[in-house]
Parts: sequence; structure tokens; C-alpha cells
Amino acid sequence: MMVPVRCFTCGNVVAEHWEEFEDRARDGDEDPAEVLDDLGVDRFCCRRMLVSHTDLVDVVSPYQ
Repeated sequence: MMVPVRCFTCGNVVAEHWEEFEDRARDGDEDPAEVLDDLGVDRFCCRRMLVSHTDLVDVVSPYQ
């Protein structure tokens, strides 16, 4: 789960791409820029949101 759901700068929804981006790019098998191109994320601000995001939901709420 990605929080925030929208890009801070332009307001586009970026959370819908988070899980696929994380699965493909965080393993190191694929270049993050190529993954974002495949997902159709072309704005720099949205790309920055996805690349720089750190998922803290599991750390903040350990009781599921």
C-alpha cells in the first residue's frame, strides 16, 4: 500500500502503479526508469514520488 495516494505536485493518482513498480524495480532485475515507462508514468514529479517513496505502513502499524 502506498501512502500518499496522489502526487504532491500535480495531483495524479500514483498509488495504482506502486505494487507493480515495487515488484519489478526493487528486486534489481529491471531498471526503474524502464518500469515507469512501461507503466505509462511520464511526468517527472510522479516518477519522483514512486522512486523516492519508502513504505512505512508495516513499521508504523505493527498490529495487523
